[in-house]
Amino acid sequence: MSGFFTSLLVVAMLAVLGALFLGLFAMVRGGEFNAKYGNRLMRLRVILQGVALVMFLLAMIASSA
Repeated sequence: MSGFFTSLLVVAMLAVLGALFLGLFAMVRGGEFNAKYGNRLMRLRVILQGVALVMFLLAMIASSA
């Protein structure tokens, strides 16, 4: 079961990385795109970081059991 949570953790971390790069792209591009999607992308990144932390905790609990 630990491998399952570890793989979910990797997926969650890649999703965080993707949201981070999309948010950075929005800031670099600027203009209307940034005004429309910048805050949403950064909010998504924070939510995904929370999900990654929960997956990390679940992986740690599963590996200690």
